[in-house]
Amino acid sequence: MNIIRSRDGDTVPLILWQQMQRDDDAAEEALYSLNPGLEQYGPILPAGINIKLPVLVAKTPAKVVNVWD
Repeated sequence: MNIIRSRDGDTVPLILWQQMQRDDDAAEEALYSLNPGLEQYGPILPAGINIKLPVLVAKTPAKVVNVWD
């Protein structure tokens, strides 16, 4: 588990994307469950909040199907 410190103007989706290359519901739910009270800051976080990042299983990429093959 990594801990990061927020910068002024960070959002949860932005942090998840920058740190984990993920921004899905499962990642957000895991982040909020590891950081109780984080939602009290609203959608835009102030600077200086320590945020624990969840350890998640890597998502398998969606299979692309080409109908013309």
